[in-house]
Amino acid sequence: EKKMADVKPNHTIYINNLNEKVKKEELKKALHAIFTQFGEIVSVMAFKTLRMRGQAHVVFREISASSAAMRAMQGFPFYDKPMRIQFSREDSDTIAKAKGTYVERPKKSAGRVQKKPKAAKKAAVARGGVMGGGGVRGGDDGPSQPNKILFCTNLPDECTPDMLRLLFQSFPGLKDIRMVPNRVGIAFVEFDTEAEAGPARQSLNNFKITPNQQMKVDYAKK
Repeated sequence: EKKMADVKPNHTIYINNLNEKVKKEELKKALHAIFTQFGEIVSVMAFKTLRMRGQAHVVFREISASSAAMRAMQGFPFYDKPMRIQFSREDSDTIAKAKGTYVERPKKSAGRVQKKPKAAKKAAVARGGVMGGGGVRGGDDGPSQPNKILFCTNLPDECTPDMLRLLFQSFPGLKDIRMVPNRVGIAFVEFDTEAEAGPARQSLNNFKITPNQQMKVDYAKK
């Protein structure tokens, strides 16, 4: 415990006790998906060498993001094992330089960019309506009525039920996740009640599931 206190906050969190059975690429994508909510991620590093198995580093652009991530996700059940998180002993710049991915940090805070103005949100909702309603029973019946099943689209090809479970299990009432056979990029997520499905839809619609792909979450058509 003392060791953790000695390490001063920096841009990089060090995670161990990870499930060693998970493939490296899937692990990195899943870590990116669950940690990106705290702020911009510069890099996710996981290594398969014997000494480094079950461990990863997540490098954030802002120290406030790495601090928030460490507080919120400490002990989070990730692939059935609670994560153990602390600040890395070497700051990200050292690690990034070693990997050849070092980038000078812009001096101005990037934190403010995250908040989108209302107009952009309205446009996103309108776009979601077009995507969600278009072509299914003719798009003129508007957005789907609230119910307990969510319909996720624009998922990456390599998305698995486990990756989705990691995102949705922080909301109470999660009941089932079903991928659609022979159709990539879509899934159904069922909750016990409509009231429990609502917050998950609100929080995860337009969630960046990969650096350049936003997941769409709508209520399933009845």
